[in-house]
Amino acid sequence: MEDSRHGDPPPLQSSVLIPPGEGPLGLAIADTLSALPAARAAVFEAHVREIEALVAATAPDHPWTCVAYRGADGSHVFRGGVGHSLVIDREGRLWRARSYEDFATTFDITPTTCTIATLTPLYDQMRQYTPRQAGDLPSSSKSTSPNDQLPIFSKEVSR
Repeated sequence: MEDSRHGDPPPLQSSVLIPPGEGPLGLAIADTLSALPAARAAVFEAHVREIEALVAATAPDHPWTCVAYRGADGSHVFRGGVGHSLVIDREGRLWRARSYEDFATTFDITPTTCTIATLTPLYDQMRQYTPRQAGDLPSSSKSTSPNDQLPIFSKEVSR
């Protein structure tokens, strides 16, 4: 379809929706990784609450939620609404997990409710977040994008 005034096609528009919490979440993970290991759970939880408030205020039709749990091993588990979780283990390492597959989960079941009783992280199935190093960026990259500071995944971690 052409624009009849100029003979140019109309500009392309993507119909891909990037959830409004995704950018702030990446920055929250990067900031959490820069904190001292003992402080990481508190730092990340503060960011999560800020993201929830931001998205509720700016995109109420696209809620962004996160529920915090304590893992059976003493870890901090942050479960999102789309099947992903972030785990901060007792040593302060960050792990990306699938909310169902990467945990041994027990439930408290009553005639009217079903709630999580325990979550035991299965770290061997997860991917660890690590801070980006200067060598992690493409050598030709001159970008100043905030994404350059986002964490990357690393699987080569001994537990």
